[in-house]
Amino acid sequence: MEAFRFVGRDGVELAFHEIGSGRPLILLHGFMGAGTHRLDGWARMFVEQGRRVVLPDFRGHGDSAKPHDPAAYPADVLADDGLALVEHLGLGDGEYDLGGYSLGARITLRMLVRGAKPGRVIVAGQGLARVSGPQGEASRRVLAALVGGGAIEPGSRDALIAQWISKLGVDPRALLLVLDSLVPTPVDDLRQITVPALVAIGDRDERSDADELAALLRDARFVRVPGGHESAFTAPELAAAMAEFLAER
Repeated sequence: MEAFRFVGRDGVELAFHEIGSGRPLILLHGFMGAGTHRLDGWARMFVEQGRRVVLPDFRGHGDSAKPHDPAAYPADVLADDGLALVEHLGLGDGEYDLGGYSLGARITLRMLVRGAKPGRVIVAGQGLARVSGPQGEASRRVLAALVGGGAIEPGSRDALIAQWISKLGVDPRALLLVLDSLVPTPVDDLRQITVPALVAIGDRDERSDADELAALLRDARFVRVPGGHESAFTAPELAAAMAEFLAER
């Protein structure tokens, strides 16, 4: 899988990987993830279907820059970076498809309301409350403790999150700034999205209001697949639903 670099609108260096050829599909990863780490399975499936798959790393993640200056994380900067990538790739309206899981789904919607015009979109692992309101409060609390040296209660859910962060080897300070950059998408803005969309969620995911999110979009299909937030990501049923949806063009 080939690695490339581009710069955001503010000059920050960002990374993306690319594999395959054909109609472009940009896939956005989740919080604390990276394009190659979490979406490689999807990527190879879509390559087999004759697609060019583009896997960016959000700033603060993966191979992209991880500045510690708060000025490098203005409001909605991840959507800015996504739009800059579309421009960098020279993709016009309707010439590509776009999708993401969890945080990637949230940023997919931000890109749509900010003017992105893909042919089809996938919004997976995300619900209405997280999209239209705050997101990542538990992660924010743990990251703040790790950055500031605060106490984390042993055996608590926060301790499990801290353990997971340590295992991933991510940059807590950069990720905390990423969370500070996130903005909600108001319900009225969601109602204006007309791009055909697949909204998918695990049947044990705490984001159980994904069906309400789908109902707000003008042209959305909703599907539940087996699993919780992490396990549904790898569910064969999710892969099949995405493949079927994108093949309908």
